[in-house]
Amino acid sequence: MQPIEKWISSSIKSIFCDIDDTLTNDGKLRPEAYQALWDLFDAGYNIIPITGRPAGWCEMIARFWPVHGVIGENGGLYFRHNKNHMKRAYKKSEDELREDNIKLQQIKADVLKAVPDSAVASDQFCRQIDLAIDFAEDVGPLSKSSIQKIVDIFHHHGATAKVSSIHVNGWFGQHNKLSMCEQYCRDELGQDMTRLQDSICFVGDSPNDEPMFGYFENSIGVANVMEFKDDLKSPPKFVTNNKGGFGFVEVAHQILGSQN
Repeated sequence: MQPIEKWISSSIKSIFCDIDDTLTNDGKLRPEAYQALWDLFDAGYNIIPITGRPAGWCEMIARFWPVHGVIGENGGLYFRHNKNHMKRAYKKSEDELREDNIKLQQIKADVLKAVPDSAVASDQFCRQIDLAIDFAEDVGPLSKSSIQKIVDIFHHHGATAKVSSIHVNGWFGQHNKLSMCEQYCRDELGQDMTRLQDSICFVGDSPNDEPMFGYFENSIGVANVMEFKDDLKSPPKFVTNNKGGFGFVEVAHQILGSQN
């Protein structure tokens, strides 16, 4: 991981970014980070947050934030608000999601029994696709062994599980943040993502961002990604000096500064 000052960002047109602990600090979206989003948006850049947060949050983000669209529930969906219309794209049908939810309810019961200090994430009622188990937002933080036990339970039931900085998110299917990025680029940017490598950057902070770190040549981790450096087989190419949203501000300044 090289310092962000070594990153050449003059070709960037689109910014994909995580939200929790990438745009936020201590669970809050600070004005500096939100202003950085506006600065990039006003300068004509496409901004697409990619998050494990639920569909209900994505509805609000797509409608009110200065963004081009938002990918939610770890790649299970994307929303885009444009000209008084909200486009909602999903990886699975409604019938498939209903069947998945029945199986996720059993996983929830097994996790809460095996790891009683964990909890269902407080935003679960807003979710359409996955089950989020909280280990560091409103509980804990729990130990790495407890987190791994949660992951193992998802895997035992045949589900995919990814660890963020606060939750273990689990779902049925092979989709992830990267696969929905590919769909988003085709549907909304009009090109195959492989042709956009030079013009896209990704900013993240945790292991569930690893597919993005590994794929994008312009991948940046905010400084708190260093907490997971021993767990990442594909770390980001560059790293900021500051954590969370303050690190994202560095990324924005680097991009905007390249215009001069």
